[in-house]
Amino acid sequence: MDGLTNQQRSANWLAAIWAARYSTPARFVALIALLLPWTTTGTTFALIPWLIAFAFLDLRDLPRALLRPVCLLPIALAALALAGMLWSDAPWPDRIHAGGPVLKLLVIPLLIYQFERWPYGVWVFSAFLASCALVMLVSYAAAIDPDLSLKLYLSRGPYKVESGVAVRNYIDQSQEFGLCAIALIYPIVTLFRQGRARLATVLAAIAIGFLANMMFVVVSRTALVTLPILMTVFALLHLRWRTVLLAMGAMALLAVSLWAVSPHLRATVAKFGSDYEDSANHAVSGMGSRLEYWRKSFGFVAEASLLGHGTGSIRGLFAGAAADAQVDPLRGEIVSNPHNQTLSVAVQWGVVGVLILYALWFAHLLMFRGEGLACWIGLLVVVQNMLSSLLNTHLFDFTPGWIYVLGVGVAGGMALAKKG
Repeated sequence: MDGLTNQQRSANWLAAIWAARYSTPARFVALIALLLPWTTTGTTFALIPWLIAFAFLDLRDLPRALLRPVCLLPIALAALALAGMLWSDAPWPDRIHAGGPVLKLLVIPLLIYQFERWPYGVWVFSAFLASCALVMLVSYAAAIDPDLSLKLYLSRGPYKVESGVAVRNYIDQSQEFGLCAIALIYPIVTLFRQGRARLATVLAAIAIGFLANMMFVVVSRTALVTLPILMTVFALLHLRWRTVLLAMGAMALLAVSLWAVSPHLRATVAKFGSDYEDSANHAVSGMGSRLEYWRKSFGFVAEASLLGHGTGSIRGLFAGAAADAQVDPLRGEIVSNPHNQTLSVAVQWGVVGVLILYALWFAHLLMFRGEGLACWIGLLVVVQNMLSSLLNTHLFDFTPGWIYVLGVGVAGGMALAKKG
């Protein structure tokens, strides 16, 4: 009897281990989401155990699943970036450096496949929210004493201490806080409607903490532009028209109040005007430099409109078009990033690349039609990326790009599973 019992116990352990192959990959994805706000190196290394665990899933339907537009288009853009290395005149290190960030899009189809079949996506969302909440607390501490910032310890290279920046930079931090704050609106409203006021209040306090940090501690101008639009998207999708009008009025009143009490907010908005004045005097500035990058990029696109100049060609093109930096610092800048997603793609891969990029965004937007937390988060991630990519190349940047990959991949799988 003891031998039979031991055999049964061993069989149960083996069965449990075998069954865990479905939840283990989700745990590693949650680990990636947990590390993303803090460390690029840790996030990259966490991908390795996830890929190993993913290989033990049932992958018989994977080839057919990859043929859907939501999966095929990220693959197509990554393939174009690899192919673009062949006709680029840039040095090979520049080609490889520019092509690498695009390859993370290949993770989207794998995440969609995983979370369409195994329902552990909430783990990933919860891990990212908890991690961003901790970053928020460190940001408040760094606002009181900048030496408390973890940027000096967790970031590579010599960085100056910035008030309110917890670990990386204020642009990534604003993207994370804005996304979490707006994403929380849906569960807060849902929980209040279900009578679960205690949990809804906790989530509301966290959301207010994110927004207060952006208004009074540190915020990027990109986030200031995108935040009201994301709030409007929620109101139009999930509220009645009368409620929408009330919400818009409340938002306007809140904006006026914040403008009156937040010197930091006024200074951030005023920088738009000062940048324009600096650019008129040929001085380097945030917005003024972007306008110059865009002007030159349009010229580069006109020179090779169909397939572009190839992967990694941007810096060489700017170097060839640069004026004397001592005479005209603004037109003498040499950059490898035009700070616009469409132009970055168009310069390197032409009209073909832009069509794939826009088709990718459109396909992912359509995937999130419907109700539910997954559809809301996925829609929010895509819209935020599209808006912020007007002023940055956030699909290719590390933190915003991985937010897009995780958000679309995990939420996309959950949304498709619900649609059946």
